[in-house]
Amino acid sequence: MFRGLTQLALDNKGRLAIPAKHREPLAARDAGHLVLTADPGHCLLLYPLSEWEPIQQRLMALSSFSDKLRSLQRLLVGHADDVVLDAAGRILVPPALRQYAALDKRVILVGQGNKFELWDEAKWLERTSSAVAFPSGDLPPELDGFSL
Repeated sequence: MFRGLTQLALDNKGRLAIPAKHREPLAARDAGHLVLTADPGHCLLLYPLSEWEPIQQRLMALSSFSDKLRSLQRLLVGHADDVVLDAAGRILVPPALRQYAALDKRVILVGQGNKFELWDEAKWLERTSSAVAFPSGDLPPELDGFSL
């Protein structure tokens, strides 16, 4: 279970050091093999390989006759890249994915249960400030009766 938020920096080669608290579980699972892909929200998704494979299978089983579904397949599966934790606990974020998510140097890694989201820091701050605002009280119906 991955949770928490970490401010990180990409190095000049596009490598990202995974926080120490997540390295061991990721290295132990699937021998450190991960999948990094694009998300429709213009961040990146980082999955352990065994979490990603069933998602890819379900996506590719969808009808290719729907333009919307094919676009989603292209985005998620087409951008998917296999990455491996190196001995220093880093992954290389491929240039195409860095460009897609507009990642420069300062990034945010957000644990989301079975995966991580990787955000440009400025985009993350913008997105989270609007997420908690719920303009004009438009609380999603799924949250009716939900309390913390």
